[in-house]
Amino acid sequence: MGETLKIALAQLDLLVGDVRGNAAKVIESASRARRNLAADLVLFPELTLSGYPPEDLLFHRGFRRQIEAGLAQLRAQLSDVRVLVGFPEYAGEVIYNSAALISGGQIAAIHRKAELPNYKVFDEKRYFRAGRQPTLAECQGISTGLLVCEDIWEPQSARRAREGGAELLVVINASPYEIHKQREREDIARTRVREVGVPLVYVNLVGGQDELVFDGNSFVMDAEGRVVMRAPAFEEGTWVAEFTHDARGRVVPLAGTVAAELTDEASVYSALVLGVRDYVDKHGFPGVVMGLSGGIDSALTLAIAVDALGKDRVQAVMMPSRYTSAMSLQDAQQQAQLLGVKYSTLSIEGMFEATLATLKGEFAGLPADATEENIQSRCRMLLLMALSNKTGRMLLTTGNKSEMAVGYATLYGDMAGGFAPIKDCSKMLVYRLAAYRNSLGRVIPQRIIEREPSAELRAGQKDSDSLPPYEILDPILEAFIEEDLSVDEIEARGFDRAIVARVLDLVKRNEYKRRQAPPGVRVSRRAFGRDWRYPITSGYRR
Repeated sequence: MGETLKIALAQLDLLVGDVRGNAAKVIESASRARRNLAADLVLFPELTLSGYPPEDLLFHRGFRRQIEAGLAQLRAQLSDVRVLVGFPEYAGEVIYNSAALISGGQIAAIHRKAELPNYKVFDEKRYFRAGRQPTLAECQGISTGLLVCEDIWEPQSARRAREGGAELLVVINASPYEIHKQREREDIARTRVREVGVPLVYVNLVGGQDELVFDGNSFVMDAEGRVVMRAPAFEEGTWVAEFTHDARGRVVPLAGTVAAELTDEASVYSALVLGVRDYVDKHGFPGVVMGLSGGIDSALTLAIAVDALGKDRVQAVMMPSRYTSAMSLQDAQQQAQLLGVKYSTLSIEGMFEATLATLKGEFAGLPADATEENIQSRCRMLLLMALSNKTGRMLLTTGNKSEMAVGYATLYGDMAGGFAPIKDCSKMLVYRLAAYRNSLGRVIPQRIIEREPSAELRAGQKDSDSLPPYEILDPILEAFIEEDLSVDEIEARGFDRAIVARVLDLVKRNEYKRRQAPPGVRVSRRAFGRDWRYPITSGYRR
């Protein structure tokens, strides 16, 4: 048996662009890990100093100077503990996505990320040059191969590290959350360790950054592909893993605590809460304001907001019109009372009547249609934006992915706002999340969950008047948006061809609306935003 190696996995919530703050967090976390956990090596996420993704900040000369100063600060203040820290490495006109091993105040090794992802939300080839060489470093007598995120998604980097003598693979990551992503990560890691026959340490970023949420879930895997330690999801902290040599001289991890995997609903809900909290707090807003309609979407959004920020930082406003039912008024008030938020009722009826009167001559001889419905929605946004401006609280929108996909939303009306928490949640997922949240403690009146959905913008209106049932609509949308299937392929799954064609036409026709929508938390395999780049103007026909 040889020396043991204690590795601390610092699963941190960092802020893009705050190089000084991120460096200070590294220094504090590394010092505490050395002092309290006796760590020999502390791992930090990908692009620790810049935050991830830094995007075009990388091109600013001032940002480059801050990165270089931050790296010098780490070298000066971390002399008694090794750290592996991610940073953008500037080499003349070229930038690398690199990991620096700092030991004794010196840079002992630098690994340049070899595999640059350029799919989904990633466009690293816009910014970085790929590295070409494996990087090994000795830590407590153990030869360690250094890797960065995508390097383990292809076999070459791990294989080269092993061929160079690596007994242990260490991977720093900024891998964003999507549903079932942790299973995919661990499956990929399992493939790599079985290919090369050495254990692996995986540290991941945690926290919200614009549309992206990073879920942590850092882990250690032995050479057989068993997870022997896993950090909790969506939780900032530092966890330690210990390695030694077995009787045959192989490096083996000692068993640690393996945090349980979350259910789909629990993981999505946690991502939404963390995404809202970090978006609001990192922007410095004192709180949020939102419209509460008595429907399922705003009810879920309110629960998320309160769980993210606390009841004192959330204001809910009911804005009834002539079409608002007594049920909606009662249920909205009941939920506001259950959650203890500030609650106001502001009628839009006077504004609506005044607007119709102003437009009476222009509308003469024309039948009522969606125009009058949209006017109500825009009256509500006028009130909500006024409250946002006056109080400084950010406006949350409450639309879901199903609505955004087919344009069942009002531009400059209910789409207006600063952040859209459930923008990437289908209607059916919204119902599942509401039931999940109530399983933790009832905060959404059951009648809201059970009632038929309606925008209540005209007498007797139901969503089903304009859209296929959500049980049909949502799987068609998922097949098109997330799987890129054609009309023929979706029809082959058992859906009516005319309905499929109509739904896909609605998606294409409403891209102009989505381009003007606020950002929202990404939880699916493909969300509207960073990884959906559909032309607004297009002559393509199915």
